[in-house]
Amino acid sequence: MTPQTVIHNIPPLYDGESRVLLLGSIPSPKSREVGFFYGHPQNRFWRVLSAVLGEELPVTIADKRAMCLAHHIALWDTIARCNIVGASDTSIKNAVPNDIQWLLHQTKIERIYATGAKSAALYRKLVEPQTHMPIIQLPSTSPANAAWSLERLIEAYASIL
Repeated sequence: MTPQTVIHNIPPLYDGESRVLLLGSIPSPKSREVGFFYGHPQNRFWRVLSAVLGEELPVTIADKRAMCLAHHIALWDTIARCNIVGASDTSIKNAVPNDIQWLLHQTKIERIYATGAKSAALYRKLVEPQTHMPIIQLPSTSPANAAWSLERLIEAYASIL
């Protein structure tokens, strides 16, 4: 497949009380289609996060937003624009970062987590020199990361608490 240029089209989810930032790499084609983070039904992100937070699994975008904000969690992605094949993080080239520094100034974010290796690597290379805030890498909740069971993912993501 040929890489396509993808421009991030989902605004960050945050409010002035956000304390934890979870950064993906860039929205998948399905997430861009539905207009919200982790939109592919096979992605385990929402099952993992709701289990960690002790909440019911959110179904609607409004429920997902409300759950995150109630727990002071912000969501965004490291990349604003890149060339990518489908949803393959390993194919990402020419990444341009989102303005994470701007987001930090709007919030009370104390800790930043990457929801996968590519997001963490690109944050460290492109963003951390500006923010001086380290990122903690969590495993991907993508179905492509079959080595991690739902139980192991929940255990790893519990570190955000």
